[in-house]
Amino acid sequence: MRAHLDELVVLELGGDIATRYCGRLFAAHGARVIAVGVRHNSQLAYGGASATAYAAWLDHGKEIATALPAGITPDLIIAGQTQADIGHAEAIVASFARQPLLLALTWFGAIGPCADWRGTDGIIQAMSGVAYAIGPAEGQPTIPQGHAPQIVGGATGFIASLAVLLGRRNGRPCERIDTNIFEAFLCLTEGGGPSVAAGGPATKRRGVNLFGPVYPQTIFPTSDGWIGVSALTPLQWKELCALIGLPDLAQDPRYETTDLRLAAALALDDILGPAILKLKTDEFLLAGQARRVPLAPVPDMAGLLQTPHWRERGSFEAIAGVEGPAMPFRLNGRGAGAVSAGAKGAGPLAGIRVLDLSMGWSGPLAGRHFADLGAGVIKIEGCAHMDWWRGWNALEAGDPPPYETKSNFNPVNRNKRGITLDLRSKRGREILIALAADADLLIENYAPGVLNGMGLSAAALASVNPRLSYISMGAFGSTGPWSGFRAYGSTTEQAAGMPFLHGDAAWPPVMQHTAYGDPIAGIYAAAASLIALYGRHNTGGVTIDLSQVECLFQLAADGIVAQSATGEAPKRTGSKRATGFWRGCLRCEGDDAWLAVDIDTEAQYDALGDLAAWAATRTPRDAAAELQRMGLAAGPVTPGTSLFDDPQLVAAGFWLRGHRRYVGDHVLPRAPYLLDGQAPALHRPTPTLGEHNEEVLAQLLGLTEADIATLEHDNIIGTKPV
Repeated sequence: MRAHLDELVVLELGGDIATRYCGRLFAAHGARVIAVGVRHNSQLAYGGASATAYAAWLDHGKEIATALPAGITPDLIIAGQTQADIGHAEAIVASFARQPLLLALTWFGAIGPCADWRGTDGIIQAMSGVAYAIGPAEGQPTIPQGHAPQIVGGATGFIASLAVLLGRRNGRPCERIDTNIFEAFLCLTEGGGPSVAAGGPATKRRGVNLFGPVYPQTIFPTSDGWIGVSALTPLQWKELCALIGLPDLAQDPRYETTDLRLAAALALDDILGPAILKLKTDEFLLAGQARRVPLAPVPDMAGLLQTPHWRERGSFEAIAGVEGPAMPFRLNGRGAGAVSAGAKGAGPLAGIRVLDLSMGWSGPLAGRHFADLGAGVIKIEGCAHMDWWRGWNALEAGDPPPYETKSNFNPVNRNKRGITLDLRSKRGREILIALAADADLLIENYAPGVLNGMGLSAAALASVNPRLSYISMGAFGSTGPWSGFRAYGSTTEQAAGMPFLHGDAAWPPVMQHTAYGDPIAGIYAAAASLIALYGRHNTGGVTIDLSQVECLFQLAADGIVAQSATGEAPKRTGSKRATGFWRGCLRCEGDDAWLAVDIDTEAQYDALGDLAAWAATRTPRDAAAELQRMGLAAGPVTPGTSLFDDPQLVAAGFWLRGHRRYVGDHVLPRAPYLLDGQAPALHRPTPTLGEHNEEVLAQLLGLTEADIATLEHDNIIGTKPV
């Protein structure tokens, strides 16, 4: 069977890691990628053999050339990551008679006070709100290691580029995409702006592995290793306490809710820790997962590479004599070419119909990319099984209804229509199958096997619609001994081994976020789905098996490759970068105000004099601006909830104002890309529960008012929880 992207020719012009990673995604799926120009290896996390191996991983599958090849007209030119790089690419684009699409990938974009700032992964970590929340409550913030911002930036550029290439093939012109690493990496913290605008609490650094609003969601030592624990629902908390021999703890009213447990986290650590320390990791893992408690082993890089589940799934591939992460999704085409039915509309994905059965953060974010880019996305919930991001206590009475007012639900579900279906009922399943008969993509992140048990598997729906692509987003994938494991975004970060790459060596393995894996999986789900849709005229509909844990391997690739190349675990060095002279956070003027600085050489450091004393008399933003004018990489360490007032984001128009029933005017982040200079429009507010039942069922399935009334009477559809 042909590769999904084998018709594409991509020209990659130099660039750093984000540019090269975007090209890698195209090459990995069959595109001819020709890399021309200087291959930057600036500020790599690890040096020596590790750096060489990581560069080989980034450039795997590409043709490396010293000059533009003659007689080739590319479909896409990827350029970045400075404004000078973009200017060079613009001249090359203009030299072609048939104009290729240009992806201009920069650190901060072309507009705003930071447009000309020097970016690094560490500075983006600081400015995005991620670094602020990591570290001791009374100490300084900690900058994570590695290249996660650039990897996310490259993947985001890939999503926009492939969507536009699909649109161009279908007659929807677009000449240029602009995306930047700063805005792309805000996928992890974009909820801070809407939260603070809605009156939510400010970001707080609580301590190592403590993140609001829930507990326990942390890492404990066992008798033979480490284990990640995320017991958030009342039943999970009860089962965890029983499992570790403390059943009475679950009945203690002081710890009844996640909020109460978070407030008492240090005291609970002292209770839970000794009990868990007596247990063996594997035995505790299997016993907990049998009780549906999301647990995960926390391996170092050597242990990760040896884990039988990942070996069985083929999660790593050999490149240049070392192992690195393979793609985090498996694309299984059905062999018969198919195309979309097509429809009118704005955006490169107009005419694509998506059924979004996902909940929470990961799947809905994937669906939002499609909705922002013009696809018709139908969000499907149940009145008895609502999206859990409507709130843990969503059934409580109130006016307005609490399940319609959660600020984190709105951003990932904008631009979609919403219906309800009781999939436990035969009639509800029949309606879903009827909708799938004319859909292009179905996204689901149910617990593994749930939809299969309802007769709604990929194979079952393919028999109705062979051109339907179907993506399942199991945390550990759809195959392998751990495929049935339950997980949250915290669980996937723990299982990916990332905590062994970050923080101080004296600390336990360090998490970076309350749900790191969720938005990252959403990005890769969007990418995988677009690959399937672009190539389906050759491959037919595609069944996609995505592992959310494996998605994080892409961000940890530098550490995984370093382990394989050297046989030694990468050292944890706090904020300091192994290949730099000095990187860290300096206290500035103001309450808990910090400046991040990333200095390459001793000479640069010496020229600054007493940097700590200098920073202490300035605000973080003023200090960063002064250092940037000197050509040094620096940026304010920004709390997530302060991003709403960030001057760069305000100048770039990143924050949008929407209007929705029950909440009125509210804040939303815009899509992290511009198409021909314009951000995708906010054309539809986030749906209320079942808001579009009648519209969708009448318009798409031809149901009458009487039919719909019967469905409401029988509780197959509805607009209130039951």
